[in-house]
Amino acid sequence: MVITMESWHFSRKDLVTVPNILTYLRILLIAPFVYFFLQKNYIVAAVLIGISGLTDCFDGFLARSLNQVTSLGKILDPIADKVTLISVAVCMLIYMPNILPIMLVLVAKEFMMFLGGFILLLKRITPPPANIFGKIATVVFYFVICLIIFLKAAYNIEIVELIIAGTVFVAIVMLVALAQYIAMYLHLVRKSNEK
Repeated sequence: MVITMESWHFSRKDLVTVPNILTYLRILLIAPFVYFFLQKNYIVAAVLIGISGLTDCFDGFLARSLNQVTSLGKILDPIADKVTLISVAVCMLIYMPNILPIMLVLVAKEFMMFLGGFILLLKRITPPPANIFGKIATVVFYFVICLIIFLKAAYNIEIVELIIAGTVFVAIVMLVALAQYIAMYLHLVRKSNEK
């Protein structure tokens, strides 16, 4: 069933649901993460991005289990994801400029998903929620980034091959997720055209 734009409304109580509060927290953590990362305080940066990743893992689960799925949450969650990912990508590029091609893949994937969602909205179709592939990609992303930062912070270990291998793996997982989302977008467009 295709949900049209008429259903995209929210009330004041939607602003203070548990999942949406977690999403606000994720957005608020971006600036301190960037600050501490650029200050080379990698332990604090790793803790902040770890907390951000946990909020991303649990907000959707809590939304469903607490019956707090809202249109506002469906809009804010992907925005928080994309802003966080791009912020982390920029920090990693500053940290290690030679991973630029891999980070460009990640940013391109996020841009394509944003563009696809925007096109669906123009067609008055609700973009699909995050699926299992998207969530796995997000978990892998956070895990690899936290591992890289933690090794540097705690043990001053900086293995170029590990960093490149980790970011390549993240890119592959994210491209698989992108392929799944493209299939979902095309399915929604076809269903809309049939109507």
